[in-house]
Amino acid sequence: MLEEVERWLNRRSWSVADHPLHRLVAAKHASGQTVSVVLPALNEEETVGEIVSEIRRTLMTDAVPLVDELVVIDSGSTDRTSEVAAAAGARVEHRDTILPRVPVRAGKGEVLWRSLFVTSGDIVCFVDADLKEFSADFVSGIVGPLLTEPGVHFVKAMYDRPLAGAAGQGGRVTELMARPILNLHWPQLAGFVQPLGGEYAARRSLLERLPFPVGYGVELGLLVDALHTVGLDALAQVDVGVRKHRHQDGQALGRMAAAIYRTAQLRLARGHLVRPVLTQFERGEDGFEPHTHPVDTEERQPMIEIGEYAERRVA
Repeated sequence: MLEEVERWLNRRSWSVADHPLHRLVAAKHASGQTVSVVLPALNEEETVGEIVSEIRRTLMTDAVPLVDELVVIDSGSTDRTSEVAAAAGARVEHRDTILPRVPVRAGKGEVLWRSLFVTSGDIVCFVDADLKEFSADFVSGIVGPLLTEPGVHFVKAMYDRPLAGAAGQGGRVTELMARPILNLHWPQLAGFVQPLGGEYAARRSLLERLPFPVGYGVELGLLVDALHTVGLDALAQVDVGVRKHRHQDGQALGRMAAAIYRTAQLRLARGHLVRPVLTQFERGEDGFEPHTHPVDTEERQPMIEIGEYAERRVA
């Protein structure tokens, strides 16, 4: 298995510099493919505008028409996320108005799943809306292999994630939960540097066939399901440099880890989770105070199975 992973790393790992913009634009023109960029956003007014502006300034010009569609999906923000994103030039869609007949569940995966319904690109690129010092390399880097390598269907960004100024210390849930799970149960995926990273791109023809965990387990779920659907050689990763963003506190990371474990468990057994809640204890003046949180257990069916979506695709 180690030899297989090493062969994959040598064959399907690139740097953003390996796919210069002029080559990508030429490949996009030749293939006739279209590219949609989706930013899932919840209370990201401080960062979403800069990300949208950079993508429009760098990848949506007459000289570099790489991105055809830039959509921010607002998942219930209480700040000015929608206004800032629209002012910067994005099309803003609100989670609750997409497929209104399907009751909304809270969670990142829910937003990504619904985004397929309001976008049209042959290639769909997801980018988190909390990135700081954003570079358009995050988009062009992961779109690159999909435009230039016909055998590639799913691409993750890889990068360094500094924490409190220390390089390589971000991604705590990755190192403590996701990577051990992948190594133990899906060792073919051990070569992915950032398996839980929020920046990845894929062919719509793949995404619409995959189930979407509604919560934080979506990244691991899509990666594992893509492996089983199209095979390891159709997956790739691209080094885009350094990712700076807002870090979660320890308790939030615990809830993320629980959701990711649940996602893995479903894929391992499709069985019954005995206790689908996570209890976190805090020290209080009168002893320990328990705080119980439900673990995401719902998954959205593949979008291609939604009647309205299938009709739109045919049209």
